[in-house]
Amino acid sequence: RTIGDRIGEAKASGNLGNTLKILGQFDEAVVCCQRHLDISREQGDKVGEARALYNIGNVYHAKGKHLSWNTAQDPGYLPQEVKDTLQKASEYYERNLSLVKELGDRAAQGRAYGNLGNTQYLLGNFSEAIAFHKERLAIAKEFGDKAAERRAYSNLGNAHIFLGRFDMSAEYYRKTLQLSRQLKDQAVEAQACYSLGNTCTLLQDYEKAIEYHLRHLVIAQELGDR
Repeated sequence: RTIGDRIGEAKASGNLGNTLKILGQFDEAVVCCQRHLDISREQGDKVGEARALYNIGNVYHAKGKHLSWNTAQDPGYLPQEVKDTLQKASEYYERNLSLVKELGDRAAQGRAYGNLGNTQYLLGNFSEAIAFHKERLAIAKEFGDKAAERRAYSNLGNAHIFLGRFDMSAEYYRKTLQLSRQLKDQAVEAQACYSLGNTCTLLQDYEKAIEYHLRHLVIAQELGDR
């Protein structure tokens, strides 16, 4: 501010906003991220504007998740305050998405799709969540980003469960399992086995369910995860 560096001030405000978000000070975080957004617009900095929109979305997303922890309900059955907060997150992600499309930034589009999928899932809009996660999946494959691909499969599995499409969920969870083994991520492998065990139970394939739950148990024991 002293040297009149507006872009520097915008970036610093954005960093402050992200830090306040991590500290759980969501309302102060929004104020800082909004300043980042306002200055970026004033300076005609499209990349900064896109980043600020994404960050504001993140703050509302984190706030919504934080508020919903106290209720511990299924997606879609949320108090009005939580719904409003997640709706705001979704709106900012949408605005970010249209701007990064304009900028041709595919990686940023991937992040926006993933977050849109997650907010729509929490709001109980499972079909919309699936559409967004499929877009996320396509971009992850484009970039050869195995970790993002794995997350997309897992999220697709979760959303299909709530639509009662258990066989499709199992298919997505199997792909999650395959990728978690490729990535040598045992915690995620255990999680995938757990999801598959539950899905096989819903499909009344009890032998398979036992197999997956035993695998989950073995990994949990290996990791010393009580």
